Amino acid sequence: MSVETNVVLYDAETAAALDQAPDGILRHLPTGPYTFETGATLPQIVLGYETWGTLNAEATNAVYIAHALTGDSHVARGASTEPGWWDGFVGPGKTVDTNRYFVVAANMVGGCSGSTGPASLDPQGVPWGSRFPFTTIKDSVRLEARLADALGIKAWHTVLGGSMGGARALEWAVEFPERVRNCVVVAATAESSAEQIAFAQAQSAAIRLDPDFAGGDYYANERVPSAGLGIARRIAHITYRTAAELDVRFGRAPQGSEQPVASAGLDRGRYQVESYLDHQADKLVGRFDANSYLVLTEALMSHDVGRGHGSLRDALGRLEGVNFLVGAVDSDRLYWPEQSELLAKTLPNPCEVRYITSPIGHDGFLTDIEQLSEPLKREIFS
Repeated sequence: MSVETNVVLYDAETAAALDQAPDGILRHLPTGPYTFETGATLPQIVLGYETWGTLNAEATNAVYIAHALTGDSHVARGASTEPGWWDGFVGPGKTVDTNRYFVVAANMVGGCSGSTGPASLDPQGVPWGSRFPFTTIKDSVRLEARLADALGIKAWHTVLGGSMGGARALEWAVEFPERVRNCVVVAATAESSAEQIAFAQAQSAAIRLDPDFAGGDYYANERVPSAGLGIARRIAHITYRTAAELDVRFGRAPQGSEQPVASAGLDRGRYQVESYLDHQADKLVGRFDANSYLVLTEALMSHDVGRGHGSLRDALGRLEGVNFLVGAVDSDRLYWPEQSELLAKTLPNPCEVRYITSPIGHDGFLTDIEQLSEPLKREIFS
């Protein structure tokens, strides 16, 4: 039996109307009020989403792709020429072939890329800010089930994602096993480990300790917590890469003609790796909301598909009828390959972990996902 999702029903005419926009263009679905896992309720949740391809008459060719922590719904190009974050993987003739499949991607609730989040306005026109409810991965998929209903999709051919997207894909299968035929979990786990929570806590603290954070209610202020968000991104990015890659790319080299020194009182310049981290921080600060980073980070900290099902083994026991492909990055030091191996062997139908070989670490699920194309075509998209 599936969980209660505060279901909003949509008729066939509404579903048809929702599918009128061109491929790869952001659109919005008001889903009505929603009560979060914590018991908090918001009067309206809007989901921003994009689609590619055409849903067949039987609605059996729908594929759901879940984005990672600071990702969004723009998985691939379409009518927009803006590159997608999995452009080489999703599209006509590609691994996820939009000539064959109807692909859907939604921005996670709590984010800042089209779905309701802390920067969204309440009924009085004031940003939710600090009042935005604590959000979980389970909340995300329960709301995404409303999107599936609205699009006329009773069951997904496949749900897939990497990192936080992999956590969401697995949560989809556990919460709604009758609505998922295939599940692809890449560089993700069934529950966040103490180390993963620790890295995330340091990032959250960096934002909250920024003097401009203002308790989360900074939207009307002249300054926003950019410094804290930038530090959070630096911490995160170190976990996304490997020590070997950083050594090979940067070593101890200075930036430009600067000469880093250790003498007290002198301008030491910068190392190249510092400049690299600064660049990564600046990019995120320019496009992401600090409160949303907190909401999504803490949602991932709370990730545990066993919650509400007695135990992790009981939760995974619900997946007897779901076909799985579990992927891992061999150099990942955030979501260790051993954790993917544990997930794969704990499934009701244990499977072999498919590996992405990459020197860069966790981010290999983004840069080298096409290494999984052959097993995916053979085992999922045959």
